[in-house]
Amino acid sequence: MGKRILKVLFYLLVIGYAIISIGPFLWSVITSLKPTSEINNLAIDFSKLSFKNYVFLWKKFPFARWMFNSIWVALVVTFGNLLFNSMAGYALARIEFPGKKALFLAILAFMMVPGQVVMVPTFILLTKLGWVNTYKGLTIPFLTSLFGIFLMRQFFLSIPKSLEESAMIDGLSRFGIFFRIVLPLARPALTTQFILMFTGNWNSFLWPSLLATSDKMYTLPVGLNSFYGQYFQFWDQVLAGVMILSIPSIIIFLIFQKNFIKGIATTGMKE
Repeated sequence: MGKRILKVLFYLLVIGYAIISIGPFLWSVITSLKPTSEINNLAIDFSKLSFKNYVFLWKKFPFARWMFNSIWVALVVTFGNLLFNSMAGYALARIEFPGKKALFLAILAFMMVPGQVVMVPTFILLTKLGWVNTYKGLTIPFLTSLFGIFLMRQFFLSIPKSLEESAMIDGLSRFGIFFRIVLPLARPALTTQFILMFTGNWNSFLWPSLLATSDKMYTLPVGLNSFYGQYFQFWDQVLAGVMILSIPSIIIFLIFQKNFIKGIATTGMKE
């Protein structure tokens, strides 16, 4: 009887937390469908809900261009990280070379450095290269991630060496082993990295706001920020844009959530 009571209390707690968590999201969805005159009304008049705010965004702003920029930047940076982080992580996990441990310790140390510390030097470098307000500036500097390298290195350590040794006996080169044996086995870690990198870059605001100086180069988060004024805010339009911005992240997580959880669970601190 006591176990049943605890189970009921647990489910009530979980349901309550779910309601509290999803409440603001539902409020945002409803507000994005309201006309400006109804934003401050707590009561919902369903007869006045419409998709006019969404249509307005597409017609009055270069919203399609902002979406293209976000998709392009997110995909290029994500797949660049998947490739380069995996290669670097595999080298640190399997290949012996001078300074390997020192390099790994340096990666761990630099992971602790706040991003604000390197912001000014990075911006100055990109300015001198002429990459400000270009796709190169929005993508190339972010094609690798220290956390991604660490994540992949830890996962590769969990793969038995016997598989690679068998492949070597069969005549596969190191690159052949990496692309044909190791990467297919690393699907959970790659999925985890894909979700983290895509959602992080899709929602990124700081660097695109610094590097994109014209509205044609804005990504969605930067474009939505232009709706804010000193004395006014178009909350209905902002929330309509936020809903569009949220859809890809939600879809990707729902599709890959099983592999995401598995990747987190199997990426340990094995040496």
